[in-house]
Amino acid sequence: MDRKKCCVKLSVQPSRGLVDEKFVILVQNVPPGSQVTVHASYKCEDGHSWEAFAHYNANAAGTVNVSEDPSLGGTYSGVEPMGLLWSLRPVPGSKPGLRMRKVNVQTPMEVTISVYQGHQTEGFVDQVPLGSVVVERWYMAPGVRRIPITEGGLTATLFLPSGPGPFPGLLDLWGGGGKLVEYRAALLASHGIASLALDYLTAEIVMETGKAVDNQYFETAYRLLEQHPQILGSRIAMLGLSLGTSVTLNMAVYSKVMKLRCVVCVSGSHVQAADGSLEQILACFDENADKTRFTEENQIIVRDLLLPIPTDPKLKTDVGRLQCPLLLVVGEDDQNYPAHESAMDMKDMMERVGNGHLLTVLSYPNAGHLIEPPYTPHVRVSAFKSASIGRQKLMALWGGETVAHSRAQEDAWRKMLIFLRENLYGGRNPSATSFSHFHCNQGNN
Repeated sequence: MDRKKCCVKLSVQPSRGLVDEKFVILVQNVPPGSQVTVHASYKCEDGHSWEAFAHYNANAAGTVNVSEDPSLGGTYSGVEPMGLLWSLRPVPGSKPGLRMRKVNVQTPMEVTISVYQGHQTEGFVDQVPLGSVVVERWYMAPGVRRIPITEGGLTATLFLPSGPGPFPGLLDLWGGGGKLVEYRAALLASHGIASLALDYLTAEIVMETGKAVDNQYFETAYRLLEQHPQILGSRIAMLGLSLGTSVTLNMAVYSKVMKLRCVVCVSGSHVQAADGSLEQILACFDENADKTRFTEENQIIVRDLLLPIPTDPKLKTDVGRLQCPLLLVVGEDDQNYPAHESAMDMKDMMERVGNGHLLTVLSYPNAGHLIEPPYTPHVRVSAFKSASIGRQKLMALWGGETVAHSRAQEDAWRKMLIFLRENLYGGRNPSATSFSHFHCNQGNN
């Protein structure tokens, strides 16, 4: 293909959008039947570079449509409209154990989409592409407000959707790595739900006192949402992932303060001291630390800590007492938590006492532990420093097979948004501002 005779046109629509929004990549004006490689590159805030690429053959009109045409090889194969995002991986030579996570949600992910001549597999940085487009992927829709929260001893960030409200609210808890992780809460606010990202393991109050937060800490966060003038105090949900699930279930069942409209638990378990504290939950892990296993590559498998699922009711959250709808999202290849076994036990417990109608289980074969928003690159193994157990840095085996895990992320997110809207709006029509689209210039530049 002679670049001088060929004015290749590359377009990505929309070129600016939310991270869970699909885009269409179109390559035009290449010689009919010619081989091209479509490539994505992204530089994380930590300075590490990620890439994905796929091989295509142009049709008789000299066009490749990534949404419709099959990739013949690369980091994914077949028809995968968003494959260039979910198959992103650290560039060759990167240090092992990397995980892609956005820290500053007030700036977009800037992904460069390029097209190269021929079916290439390496050395992209040394080649001149036939065309390139920079795509902005945002967690925060226009108008979403980010408000740091320190009152009541909390370490948190509140994200309010655009518009006057009032909006339903959500308390968002991550897992054992600690820190204030904002990107999921920002994305939920972009979909019309006021969301509070809460740090509970490495919060300022924990750093000052050296003690784990008590259950009152979570009730303070709930009250902050409940009393906020732009939040519907009777329409609040709680979302937990991993260790956050343990806290979420504990508070949903036993708290006298929290009156939750619904609960979402991702990749977690109910196995913990009934009506206990975070300190007791963490102590349970420490007591069973000898059940951890290591692979031949020295990757830690933690799921056995909570197995076998106990029959003693004192060692489990009594989900039979739940009075609000519960959505469980689990990966059947989760190597960090026995999430699938726990979900099946919770199902039995709830059906036995007659509240099984409140439970929805989304269980995904070959999906791992880190079930994130759509198109987040699947990470089977990553470096992990637990803020609770041992505190040393390890290589954690999360599990999952890339294609199945990516499908699970997309499906679970869509169904979770539907679940939240149905339960939080409860017949109220959310205003148009609740559903995010970037009404701005979406050209190729």
